[in-house]
Amino acid sequence: MNILDQIVIDKRKEVDLRRSLIPTSQLEQSVLFERDTVSLTKSLKNSASGIIAEHKRRSPSKSIINQNLNVFDVAQGYESAGVCGMSVLTDAKYFGGSLDDLLLAKASCNLPLLRKEFIIHPYQILEAKAYGADVILLIASILSKVEIKKLSELAKSLNLEVLLEIHNEEELHKSVMPSLDMMGVNNRNLKTFEVSLDTSKHLSTLIPDDFIKISESGISSIESIKELHPYGYQGFLIGENFMKTDNAGESAKSFIKNLI
Repeated sequence: MNILDQIVIDKRKEVDLRRSLIPTSQLEQSVLFERDTVSLTKSLKNSASGIIAEHKRRSPSKSIINQNLNVFDVAQGYESAGVCGMSVLTDAKYFGGSLDDLLLAKASCNLPLLRKEFIIHPYQILEAKAYGADVILLIASILSKVEIKKLSELAKSLNLEVLLEIHNEEELHKSVMPSLDMMGVNNRNLKTFEVSLDTSKHLSTLIPDDFIKISESGISSIESIKELHPYGYQGFLIGENFMKTDNAGESAKSFIKNLI
């Protein structure tokens, strides 16, 4: 069993517990549920950098990245750095995140917010809306085609944008549908944790032009972004690179300044 399989097993238990504690009606009554969402796709189309910056305390592959930076400062720093959007890890067990991180980010900036999570149940999409997300992530490797359709259509009905993450051709072919906005190619092999930009390069020609292309994982240099531009990528998800410094916002600012 690989790490992803284990995460999904744990996530099913976690979602069952959350559903027993907070009914969907309570989520739907939250102050943030009726708000207008902020579009990440528009932000990416109008951006010279395409950077989506992440708040991530730790990960299974790198253990602790940074436990000291608070979300409020990071979100404000990212916004003043001029990033296109912010990705917020909400998984507690493996990444040290929480839905409260999403609330704090929403309170401290006007950036489009991506709930970075292992979504396997419609309840998590209602949570995303209730806690301030503008975009949800769906991971093709843990969902069937029917699940991707059901979850993405629910998200769209709530005015949330959908980023679908793929790792290979098989995942791409089962996932192409009109209820998605963005296709993210994860350069990290989730079985071995090895990272290669060749994954993004290879899949770029197969992704239909209707979707904004985003490259994820292993993007730590300006060179790697410049290498991917000719392949049609408009978005680049960067987490570790900024989070491992003492000031994620300043780190993002100087990165973007050198990029554009």
